Amino acid sequence: MTYKLSKWDLSQLFPGYDSAELQNAFDMIEEQVTSFEGVRDKLKPEMPADQFMDIVKASETTTRIASKLDVFAGLSFSADTQDQKAQSLQARVMQFLAENQNRTLFFSLWWKELDDANAKRLMDASGDYRYYLEAMRNFKPHTLSESEEKIVNLKNVTGINALGNLYDSITSRYAFKMKVGGKEKEMTAAELFSHRYSTDPAVRAASYQSQFRVYAADGPILGQIYQTIVRDWHNENVNLRRFKNSIAPRNLNNDVPDDAVEALLSMARRNVGIFQRYFKLKAKHLGMKKMRRYDIYAPLAASKKKYDWDTAVNMVLDAFKGFSPKVADLAKRVFDQNRIDSEIRKGKRGGAFCAGFLPEETPYVLVNYQGNSREVATLAHELGHAIHAMLAEHHTTFTFHSSLPLAETASTFAEMVLIDKLLSEEKDQAVRRDILFKQMDDAYATVMRQSYFAMFEKTAHEMTQKNASVDDLSKAYLDNLKEQFGDSLDLSDEFKWEWVGIPHIYQVPFYVYAYAFGQLLVYALYQQFKAEGESFKPKYLKILSAGGSESPEWILTAAGIDIRDPKFWQGGFDFLGRLVSELEKLPVEGVKRGRKAAKRKTQSAKSKTKSVKRKVIKKVSKAKKKK
Repeated sequence: MTYKLSKWDLSQLFPGYDSAELQNAFDMIEEQVTSFEGVRDKLKPEMPADQFMDIVKASETTTRIASKLDVFAGLSFSADTQDQKAQSLQARVMQFLAENQNRTLFFSLWWKELDDANAKRLMDASGDYRYYLEAMRNFKPHTLSESEEKIVNLKNVTGINALGNLYDSITSRYAFKMKVGGKEKEMTAAELFSHRYSTDPAVRAASYQSQFRVYAADGPILGQIYQTIVRDWHNENVNLRRFKNSIAPRNLNNDVPDDAVEALLSMARRNVGIFQRYFKLKAKHLGMKKMRRYDIYAPLAASKKKYDWDTAVNMVLDAFKGFSPKVADLAKRVFDQNRIDSEIRKGKRGGAFCAGFLPEETPYVLVNYQGNSREVATLAHELGHAIHAMLAEHHTTFTFHSSLPLAETASTFAEMVLIDKLLSEEKDQAVRRDILFKQMDDAYATVMRQSYFAMFEKTAHEMTQKNASVDDLSKAYLDNLKEQFGDSLDLSDEFKWEWVGIPHIYQVPFYVYAYAFGQLLVYALYQQFKAEGESFKPKYLKILSAGGSESPEWILTAAGIDIRDPKFWQGGFDFLGRLVSELEKLPVEGVKRGRKAAKRKTQSAKSKTKSVKRKVIKKVSKAKKKK
């Protein structure tokens, strides 16, 4: 089979915005909610278990239709954030679902208030629904009255959720101008970001500078949007729901203990020197006295190797098949059912994601593919998410989707499977060395960068409550970067605007630590795989198959992992430390060719970054003299 870049097929959900099927979904939810309202008077502590389960399953039936409706609206908007019909549908769905959630709210409030003995009796008879019911009761101390909960739900539609959509609409329409090959070109964010992996130092710098010019121009506005989201989050979760701090609601939603998250972040801060050491090492291999922040993802190999879409897809599927034919078959379903949007388009949401919405449905995947090796890895990552959801398809709608920290397990593991395959097949030593260094680049991006994002969020939430300005937050972000990098590289002040370009901190506060959690967990699991071989695979697939049917801590404890123990997290950093030590043993080769190429390209480039160019040329010239 030959794979081609394409858009996904959303008609499998609904034929179109004006279709009878779409309107019927609204009507069915309205009818079912009206029927569900009739069970309010039947909710009694001593009610029979079978009657209780009929109510739970009725709730699930409505949730299934709502999930399909919600994902259709969200994916339509992601496919074209400037499409007014998609925008209108998104707003309509959000308002409609919030109103109907309010009408059924009485059930979850009754369940949280039910006495422990009867709750246990009903949960014991609930089968796969048990963890869903148990997790709901965890929120009892932070639940408001029914009228207050209804107000919050409606407020969110035109408040925090609307602001998130507004942020997406504003930033997705940005067009970035940058000189490439002496000619100015207008490009999307995905196209701009691809130049950060250029072999030319001036091109790398220009990519960042082009982004920050645009974001800085809107920085005060984007910053105000963020501050409003933060205030809304604090007002609801700290002031009203009485969480002890701003990160605690996310921890409870993830069902991860506060002390486990604090152990993760404290270990990240303690081990920041591993990456500082790595950046100094990478500078030597790049032929630079000292890297700039622009150079973090610079490739070591001069190769401009590209992978067409068909090659990329087959590479990933072959890597998965080598690990498990079942895993490969699940990934192939995404392509066979046209559930992937891979092409670059104006208005399309940037980045990549996977949307799993019903247990028996193949998830939808979005990537912005341009052909470099990193995007091949991104494809493997997002397909890993899809595989995770499909392995859990035997669970209920309420329990198939894993919590955020475990949601990154399959995706990062999939990337490591792909990297192993690339290393086993690549004969060019320069390219092999580049792959090894990319592993550390990715480890920085996933572990340390995301951990420091979470630390910045904690700081930003605290500062916003003390009436900090947008400029104050920008300074705090720059200080955050300075702590990360120390003296390992040169950091320019324009990076103070990087934070307003991080969608996750707007859309899902404190989501980001899940990446570090997942990556460090995968290091532990992958080391087990290397040690145990085939016997490891059933255990790993069992972890994924659990989905969200148990707490993350319970699932991992069963696999012999204690997430509360700082030593567990330190083990992941020890693995990275050993990888840096191995890289330090590699000879500094291939630099001369890279220096000459960099000098030629830098001298011929005519971007506005003249001061940066002079600095790079001077460093390259010094390095040549030493040689």
